Amino acid sequence: MGQYTAIQTEGHINQAIADVLGKLLDKGVVSAVLVPCQQPHRKAVMQTLVRDPEALAHIDPFAPVVPTNSARLVATLTHHNDAPVAAVVRSCEVRAFLELVKLHQGCADNLLIIGIDCYGRYENKDYFALAAHQEDLTTRFLMSMASGAGGSDGVVLGAPLANACRMCEYPVAEPVDIRLCAIGTDVTQQVWFEWVSEKGLRAMETLALPSQEQGPQARESAIAKLRKERMAHRDAELAAFRSKTDTMTGLADVVAACINCYNCRVACPACYCKECVFVTDTFRHDGEQVMRWAFHRGHLKMPTDTVFFHVTRMLHMSTLCVGCGQCSSACPNDIPVMELFRSVAERTQARFAYVPGSLLTRKTAAGGVSR
Repeated sequence: MGQYTAIQTEGHINQAIADVLGKLLDKGVVSAVLVPCQQPHRKAVMQTLVRDPEALAHIDPFAPVVPTNSARLVATLTHHNDAPVAAVVRSCEVRAFLELVKLHQGCADNLLIIGIDCYGRYENKDYFALAAHQEDLTTRFLMSMASGAGGSDGVVLGAPLANACRMCEYPVAEPVDIRLCAIGTDVTQQVWFEWVSEKGLRAMETLALPSQEQGPQARESAIAKLRKERMAHRDAELAAFRSKTDTMTGLADVVAACINCYNCRVACPACYCKECVFVTDTFRHDGEQVMRWAFHRGHLKMPTDTVFFHVTRMLHMSTLCVGCGQCSSACPNDIPVMELFRSVAERTQARFAYVPGSLLTRKTAAGGVSR
């Protein structure tokens, strides 16, 4: 357990957070901050690398939208870069990034990981529709969730949360250096910084911020309640999904609308291969081969290899899947890719007693540790 600092927001949570992040830059704790910022186009919120403290005026880290899991952005930023950087990220992003570090795709040595509490996100189209008509959507969303919205039906402020978020049992980001705490507190009054690791505590000391050992009083009970709801929804969803895909016929039916666009692969934060076999000549079949298959079987669904693609990805990625749901969000034909992968990943990870992104080392079944 680390130390806590309560920052008064006076109704402006983004400004309160920006003040602290600005001090990290001014004091030289980090040379840049990767943080979600409001963009001028359609009120979009995208990860932005900020070096000028004045540019922090546009941050919106708790915005209920995640256009892309930023794990690979952070990995790219830290690969062969010795400059100290801070990254403001959610639980699924932290965990995916740590998997990439284990695969030598990024480095955490000079990174200050600032995790945020996550009540969930909307799909992009739903977020844009809400943001176009509601001022300060982020604060309204946080207050609605704190009051119990999004429970049985997952609907908050008139739009549903992404199903991946409703199934996520990790609303609190860890392992991190600093945590922005929103669960269990009134964000219109204050936001809490938790200084978790040695890096985080050193940053707190450099900023000369007051601290205490106790955080928000209602925090632990609020987190426990949210986790219980999400785990119940997760178990029900996965049980129902497995009943549909317990045969190859059922699996083929679920992915029948796949067009081999590979959006799910591109959106996956942990899919790290520089070249995917499915975009090589191995799967560029000539017309003669396709005609032979059609002649042999009597008919042939086009494009080919759609089921094979998903089975191969499950084999490759099931230990790494953090359940962020970006694969489903990226699918143009609304295939439940996230549910498919989570249903497989949950069992694979249980078999190896492995939780992706929980540590910077891989625990083995024998209790040892491997890098």
